[in-house]
Amino acid sequence: MAGDGVTGHGAPDWVPAGTPSDQLPAVLATGRTDVRVVFVSMSAREPDGRDEEYLVWHALDHRPEQYRLAALRGSLRLVSTPACRAARAAADARYEAVDHVMSYLFSDRAALEPFLALGRALGEGGRMPLRLPSVETAAYDLAGTVAAPRAAVGADVIPWRPARGVYLLIERGRAAADALAAAPGVAGAWWYAGSPLPPPWRNDTTGLQITYCYLDGDPVAAAEELHPVLEKRWAGGDVTPLLAAPFHAVMPFEFGRYLP
Repeated sequence: MAGDGVTGHGAPDWVPAGTPSDQLPAVLATGRTDVRVVFVSMSAREPDGRDEEYLVWHALDHRPEQYRLAALRGSLRLVSTPACRAARAAADARYEAVDHVMSYLFSDRAALEPFLALGRALGEGGRMPLRLPSVETAAYDLAGTVAAPRAAVGADVIPWRPARGVYLLIERGRAAADALAAAPGVAGAWWYAGSPLPPPWRNDTTGLQITYCYLDGDPVAAAEELHPVLEKRWAGGDVTPLLAAPFHAVMPFEFGRYLP
């Protein structure tokens, strides 16, 4: 549609001017990301179909409270629709039920202790009225970042650039995401190496890698564009897919727009 700032598959037709940040040492010298760990909570759909009710509560109540934590740098909630599910390139039994993904970016692993304490305090205050069936909670350490040159902004800030969704990969092994960021519709990617969670959590993702490909366009269309790139990636043998799936980003005050 003319004048809507997008073209093809919902990808933006805006073209940035100037040199990409990652090619400008003076820009990079002013600051680099201090994110070191991502906490990931993956859940199944709400058994009674109350997904929208949950998303409203989480967005307007629970998620804002997390910014009391000094080490929190960012957060992102993702939802898989039936069309997203149909476009998955891989779904191991461990992750097949995942329809909701919540991610918190922290500057320090030590932040996980106050993060847990905050959740406990909110629960004791009656502020946890609805839970989703948990599939896995996990921690991963930042391993690499890359931005597509066409995005202009540097890899350090890709998670704060507006995205319509994410193509999420969970793989066994290690591989950079440069080829993924070169695919149409991908503005950039961050990837993380798995590691154990501290008590009382018990999940251990050692040996796994999680990659977030931040999308400009429709996630289902991006899944199609990424398919040959993923086939080549997995053929190399460095990584084995456990989950390869497109997700929509939750839209503020349009909480029912994307539901499982």
